[in-house]
Order: sequence, then structure tokens, then C-alpha cells
Amino acid sequence: MGEVLGARLGFTVVSVDPIESAVLRAGIDADQPTGLAAYLVAEMQAEGFLTASRSVIVDAVNAVNPAREQWVNLAARLSEQLRFIEMVCSDPELHRRRIEGIERPLPFLDLTWNAVEQSLDEYAAWTGSSAAVARITLDSVDPLGVNVERALSFLSA
Repeated sequence: MGEVLGARLGFTVVSVDPIESAVLRAGIDADQPTGLAAYLVAEMQAEGFLTASRSVIVDAVNAVNPAREQWVNLAARLSEQLRFIEMVCSDPELHRRRIEGIERPLPFLDLTWNAVEQSLDEYAAWTGSSAAVARITLDSVDPLGVNVERALSFLSA
């Protein structure tokens, strides 16, 4: 979704997963906070693009409030507008089939159904200042084109 929106809008896309894959490829042990490191690198990249007057889409799970607050704080620091697009999949079986069938070009970052289930178990409610930010929740059960149009309408409102 992030890549499609970025292409449609001419926005730069900063994605956390490829960054974490690169951190792991560098030999940093997976037991270390590689996810946190990836979010911090993504934040620095996003800040650089925003400072250069480029609009940015950050493609990240943002499962916990500290991750969400990171983007709230960045937007506030730079006086930028922030909106969240939350993607969910309301059909667990479809979600599992998609995860198990995906071929990602991230050889050092395995995406397994067990990892997704753990992430879903740890997914925090939206609270604090991130809860006050405009947000739309889209269901990936719906066709991509429909969700893209919904996201574009949300972003232009």
C-alpha cells in the first residue's frame, strides 16, 4: 500500500522492514533490538526528506505506542502534518495464506505466520497523542484499488 500511494502521490517511501533486513545482514544478532534500530534509522531518513521539502510515507507496523509517538514527535518537531493509515486484515485465514505465500526480497528478515500472530498479540490500543492524530483503518480484505482510493480521499481531506 505504501509503495502504491507513494507512486501515485510522488511521495518518498521509507520502509522499516528493508532497513531491519540490512541491519541483520550487517551481522547484528537478531536478539538485539534490530527493530528499534530500524525505526530510528527510518526516522532519520524521514526527517532528512521532510527537511528537504519532500513528502514522506513511512511504511511501518507501528504496533506499539512508542513507535507511533516517534512519528508524532517528528511531525511536531518539523511542524509537519501527520496522518496514520492503519492496515488490518479481518480474515485470519486469508491473512495467513498471504503471509505464507509472500515472497519478499528481504532475505535476512523472515516473515512467518508465528511472527505475525505475536505482533497481533502485542498490538497496542491507540492512546496518548497518537490517538489524537487523524487515522483511517483499511481492511486488506477489500481490493487494493478500493483501499488506495479510500486512502487518497483520506489524505486529501
